[in-house]
Amino acid sequence: MSMNKQVPHEKTLDNTLALWQEGYLFIKNRIDQYQSDLFEMNLLGQKVICMSGEQAAKIFYDPERFKRNGAAPKRVQKTLFGMGAVQTMDDEEHIHRKLLFMSLMIPHHQKRLAELAMEKWQVSFDKWEGAEKVILFDEAKYILCRIACDWAGVPLLESEVRDRADDFNAMVDAFGAVGPQHWKGRRARARVEEWIRGVIEDVRTGKIKSSEDSPLHAIAFHRELNGNQLDTKMAAVELINVLRPIVAISTFITFSALALHEHPKCKEKLLVGDGNVFEMFVQEVRRYYPFAPFIGARVRKDFIWNQYEFKEEMLVLLDIYGTNHDSRIWENPYEFQPERFKERKGNSFDFIPQGGGVPDRGHRCPGEGITIEIMKASLDFLVNKIEFDVPDQKLSYSLVKMPTLPESGFVISNIKRKLR
Repeated sequence: MSMNKQVPHEKTLDNTLALWQEGYLFIKNRIDQYQSDLFEMNLLGQKVICMSGEQAAKIFYDPERFKRNGAAPKRVQKTLFGMGAVQTMDDEEHIHRKLLFMSLMIPHHQKRLAELAMEKWQVSFDKWEGAEKVILFDEAKYILCRIACDWAGVPLLESEVRDRADDFNAMVDAFGAVGPQHWKGRRARARVEEWIRGVIEDVRTGKIKSSEDSPLHAIAFHRELNGNQLDTKMAAVELINVLRPIVAISTFITFSALALHEHPKCKEKLLVGDGNVFEMFVQEVRRYYPFAPFIGARVRKDFIWNQYEFKEEMLVLLDIYGTNHDSRIWENPYEFQPERFKERKGNSFDFIPQGGGVPDRGHRCPGEGITIEIMKASLDFLVNKIEFDVPDQKLSYSLVKMPTLPESGFVISNIKRKLR
C-alpha cells in the first residue's frame, strides 16, 4: 500500500497558472488549507512537492537527501543565476566553489561595504537637496551598483552606473516573469556577462591591475578542484553572483523605508538606539516583507518523510515566505515587531529570508552578513543623517508579483540634512 494516501494532492491538472496568480502566498495558502506541511501538485507537466516550515527546511537542506543540480529552471539560470553557477552545484565541487564566496564575505569585507554605503549615501544627498522628489529604490540601486563594483575592484565609469544597475535589476526582476519582462532579463544578462568577461580577460592579461584581496582578483584566478582556472564565461557568471545580490539589497532598503514610514514608534527607537536596535529592525524587515518566495531542489535518492515517499529526481519547492510567516515559529507573524529578535534563539532553519542551512557547506546565501551591514548603514543614513517628507503615493506592494516592491519605489521629498 502506498504511503502517499496521507498527503494532500492538488486536484487541478496543472498549477502553473495558479502559482503566477497567487505568487508569494501560493504554497502557504494550500499549507493552511490542508493543515499539512507538504502537498503534491503538477507544475508544467511534472509532479512537484511543496513544503513549508522549520522541519521541512531541515529536510530540504540535508545534502544526503537533496541536490541542486537540475532544480533551477533554465529560464531562471538564463536570467538570475547564470548557467552552471554555484547555486546549481553539489558535493565537493560545490563546497570548493562556495569557499571562494565565503572568503569574500568575511566581516572585514562586510564592514568595508557598510562604510562605502554610508559614504555614497552622503555624496548622493548633495544631489537630492534641491530635487523636487527622489525615488529611493532607484537611488539605492545606483548607489549599490557603485559600491559593489568599487569594493569588488571592477572598473565602472560614472556614465555607466545607471545602465549597469538597471541590467542587474532586470536580471532579478525576471525571476517570476514571462514574456517581455523575461526577455528583458535575458538581454540584460547577455550585456552584463559580455562586460564582466572582458574585465576578467583584462585582469588575466594584466591590462587591468587588480588588488590581490579583491573579489575580482580572487575569482579571476580561482582554481577548480582539478587545478584549472575557471573559463572566462564561468568566472564572469560567478563574479556577477557577487555583484548582483548587492544591487538587489535595494529592495530591502526600500522596504526598510516603508517600515519606518508605517511604524513611527520603531523609528523613534532608532533615533536614540544602539546597534542592537538597528539589527533587530533590519532582521524584522527581512522576515516580514517579501523577498525570495520559494526555492527548489531535486531529490537525490528515495526516502520517506512525513509519511510521504520522496522519489529520486522529484522537484521539491520550499516555501521561504510562508516559513518566515509560520505562526508555529513566529507569534503574530503578520505584525511588524522588531523586538521579537531581541533575545531570539533561532537556528538555521526557522528564519530563512535568503535560504536555510549553513552557508559554508550548504546552500544558504553567504552574503547575509553583507546584506545586514549594508541595510544597517542605509537605515542609519535615513534615520539619523537626513530628514524628508513622504508625499502621497502608491506604497502598496503586490504579493502576486515575484519579486515585488512598493509600487511607487518609495518617493521622498523636501530632503534636508539633519543638524545635530
